[in-house]
Amino acid sequence: MAENVSEITIEELADLPESGYQLYDVRSEMSFSYGSIPRAVSCPDVAERAGRGDLPRDKKLILFCMHGTQSAECAAVLTKLGYDAYSLQGGYEAWLRKHMDSADRSREVEQSLTKRRRFKENIFHRFTKAIVEFDMIQPGDKIAVCISGGKDSMLMAKLFQELKRHDKFPFELVFLVMDPGYNEINRLLIENNARALGIPITIFETSIFDAVYKVEKSPCYLCARMRRGHLYKQAQELGCNKIALGHHYDDVIETILMGMLWGGQVQTMMPKLHSTNYKGMELIRPLYYIREDEIKAWRDYNHLHFIQCACRFTDTCSSCRDDGTSASKRMDTKLLIQSLKKANPHIEANIFNSMHNVNVDTVIAYKKDGIVHHFLDEYENENGGDL
Repeated sequence: MAENVSEITIEELADLPESGYQLYDVRSEMSFSYGSIPRAVSCPDVAERAGRGDLPRDKKLILFCMHGTQSAECAAVLTKLGYDAYSLQGGYEAWLRKHMDSADRSREVEQSLTKRRRFKENIFHRFTKAIVEFDMIQPGDKIAVCISGGKDSMLMAKLFQELKRHDKFPFELVFLVMDPGYNEINRLLIENNARALGIPITIFETSIFDAVYKVEKSPCYLCARMRRGHLYKQAQELGCNKIALGHHYDDVIETILMGMLWGGQVQTMMPKLHSTNYKGMELIRPLYYIREDEIKAWRDYNHLHFIQCACRFTDTCSSCRDDGTSASKRMDTKLLIQSLKKANPHIEANIFNSMHNVNVDTVIAYKKDGIVHHFLDEYENENGGDL
């Protein structure tokens, strides 16, 4: 705790008139996008803004981070600058604990997906479109719906429940949660949300976080690989032949650009894959056509709060993702796409569709089944171009 910092509790905050204070979330923009306290403003650069005099001086400025450590340091800076600044005691974690409610809300959440036009068209219909178009489910399948605890996987679980309710052909579902070493708040939040949403989760525990804690090179990639392997293994032991992951449309286009910009390769996130290490197992991504903004809108409409990721080693929980990529690189890519969108409003669709319109005749080299094919291999046998 920084010296000479005033703290305010969750209870004291609730008693303040809304016009008398402003909440600032000092975590990263990535963390804020996954969920925050209502009425809070994302302000990771709060100290810099205070130094420029950009913050109001006629209100109490209440800062928070995940646990209250970073916000206390920022509040100390603001106090020295003459602001009426406070740090929220216990941070966002304390607010989550205070507002956890496991009352059964499954019916109203389900109705938001099937009765509210926006979510029915932009979420449920796109979910079923991906399943049909990419032939993701067959009669007799037993699918492990893998729940990390975030908004994407929880939404996917509700969508699968709704699909099962229609029951056009027989298939089974297991809602699988792997605990790789969650901190207490993450575990509690997952269990609480599952009860509230009527999702009958099956939890199994691993020690993955302990295993990667001291790894210096690419710990996020290793962690993601290990988690994926444990999910395959547990799902197979439960008699499942498929695992479903909650990657969405925006994950796809970001992965395409990240491969080019940081990996020097052209690749995409496939809607489904055969496992190379677990015979007979398949991975499916039924949120393939669903935009992240629609998922956020559904979350906020239902006043739901989810964890950002499983990582217990960072205060902001913004260092890794389920696919093993750095969240900072992914945020850079998000910002790049937003910038490009200003010049071309169709940029996201163009990036997404580029992987559906690859002209192999204009590619220098490509890999198929691990074998590199170069355009010169067939060059002398071709008739030439149109130039």
